[in-house]
Amino acid sequence: MQDYTIDVIIPTYKPGSELLSTIDMLNKQTVKPNKIIIVDSLPDSKAGTEDIKTAETLLADRLSEYKVPIMIYSIDKGQFDHGGTRNQGVEHSDSRVFICMTQDAIPANDDFVEALISPLADKQVAVSYARQLAKEDSSIEEQVARAFNYPEASCIKDASDLGRLGIKTYFCSNVSCAYNAEIFANLGGFIDKTIFNEDMIYAAKAVKAGYKISYTAKAMVYHSHNYTPRQQFRRNVDIGVSQAQHPEVFDGLSSESEGKKLVMMTMKRLVSEGRILRIPGFIWMIVNRYAGFLIGKHYKRFPISFIKKVSMNPGYFG
Repeated sequence: MQDYTIDVIIPTYKPGSELLSTIDMLNKQTVKPNKIIIVDSLPDSKAGTEDIKTAETLLADRLSEYKVPIMIYSIDKGQFDHGGTRNQGVEHSDSRVFICMTQDAIPANDDFVEALISPLADKQVAVSYARQLAKEDSSIEEQVARAFNYPEASCIKDASDLGRLGIKTYFCSNVSCAYNAEIFANLGGFIDKTIFNEDMIYAAKAVKAGYKISYTAKAMVYHSHNYTPRQQFRRNVDIGVSQAQHPEVFDGLSSESEGKKLVMMTMKRLVSEGRILRIPGFIWMIVNRYAGFLIGKHYKRFPISFIKKVSMNPGYFG
């Protein structure tokens, strides 16, 4: 058993039952966290938002039930940033290992934490990220995407894999990801202001510094989204903006070949299950994904007012 403590950091916004399920499972772990640090973005104080739960109101009646202490820090919605907000959470942690999670990532088993932190026993492993399983209500397309990005076999990645894996060398996800806190501090943590991909940007920094990234398939969480084409478009705008703003990470490492593989795998699944009538809708989804990505990659060519309208995070642009 490890001789150090582990903290869990969860940024939240309008949390609901999934956060309760996540915290319930964290309290059942074979290796329990030392504490759970929640950084809660408060909704705008506008008419009609009175019934929206904050993390504090959601958890108020249940805090005494939990064995793992919960610390809640509130920020205004406009202060949220994918990297900066998580850095704030890390500032409240004094553990040698911390785990970043999202409010809708639900551990699939009671040894999730134990499995996720295990690769960090190797002092050269900076990051260990979990396998994401599609939830029961997920679409076929989402099921294929989760299986494609999060396969059954674990792997360790480092700089020697760039020629073979390309951009996937840096792939990891703060949906559920454990960090060596000492390495994290030495590398300067997450970039303070980024619209997306704070996890991959950090992973790239770690790999370039000679460290390793672990994909730990034994650590599993349920996490998936049934996005509409419009939502996928807006999400991919932000992905494109992130890549455009960080050429030091993404230039020369195309992600399009991986995208093509995923499209072909999904098409085969739809055909094999006799879901041919879903194919036009899937193609329309792909069109929206790619269009959003291209607009994001070239966002400087567009008026900022337009980018704010099509972004999933318009507040990022001021």
